[in-house]
Amino acid sequence: MPSIMPSRRSLLAGATGIAGAALLSGCSDGAPPGAEPEIPLERRMRDTAVRDSGRLLERYDTTSAAHPALAERLAPLRASVASHTAALAAGDGASPSPERSASRSASPRAASPSATPAAAPSAAEPVPPQPADALSALADAERSLAEARTISLAEAPGELARMLASVAACGHVHAYLLTTPQGASS
Repeated sequence: MPSIMPSRRSLLAGATGIAGAALLSGCSDGAPPGAEPEIPLERRMRDTAVRDSGRLLERYDTTSAAHPALAERLAPLRASVASHTAALAAGDGASPSPERSASRSASPRAASPSATPAAAPSAAEPVPPQPADALSALADAERSLAEARTISLAEAPGELARMLASVAACGHVHAYLLTTPQGASS
């Protein structure tokens, strides 16, 4: 009775076919033809950073509205956050207009896989009735966002990582200025 062992040549051809099929299936994202391609990581991270900065701007605005006597003290810090928002939005080659930033923040696809809901300050939180408590809450929001950005540095591509590091450092400085007696005027 003859042996039913496959030849080396047929084994090699079969292995090559299986490897080729595995490579080809690895190149597919599993999306049906005509589906929207996946948004690059840097774009998602920028969108998240712009959205989070927009929420922080809203916190500054609601704090200033609730405590008009703090508005002058908060103005330079808010302007800094607005500049960071514009710089983060401009990094994807589009104009950093407020309308664009607002529309991006409403986009459901803007979330980053590493973003945590608790990391971003929420503008919906009520402003504390005492000015000192309001400044402390704003400092906490700055600090939380700065820490979240520091954590996201590990995933960020080169230029975005440098920008996030710089913005995070500014956030820590803002938190310090919000909790010192001299505040933003020093």
